[in-house]
Amino acid sequence: MTVVGQSELRYVDLPGRRSADPLGDLSGSSSMRVVEIDGPAARTAHRHPHSEEIIYVEKGDGWVWLDGALHPVRPGDVVHVPVGVAHAAVPAEGAVMRLVCFFPRGDLAGNLEETDIEVRGGEA
Repeated sequence: MTVVGQSELRYVDLPGRRSADPLGDLSGSSSMRVVEIDGPAARTAHRHPHSEEIIYVEKGDGWVWLDGALHPVRPGDVVHVPVGVAHAAVPAEGAVMRLVCFFPRGDLAGNLEETDIEVRGGEA
């Protein structure tokens, strides 16, 4: 069993977001990531070629763009991203979003492809 406290999270910068992998590479069948986004109204999308993703919106209003469609989200919402679908979260103006992302795959580093698709949020 592993317990990781909030103060132990170590964030790294990824394009348009900060990301922490509290459990590291478990080399098992699942993993999770905590993501914070507080940047500009536009960012680039990414995809996970080897697994689906479940996103829980912990904090902040904004939008999730899934393969061409923009969806408003707020705290408490859950988003399912199918395998290989390009996606991005964009916070509303002045908001900071915190997302908790779950993957049925232990290898996070080998399951991420950044794209050059620019995504913008909608109107509040």
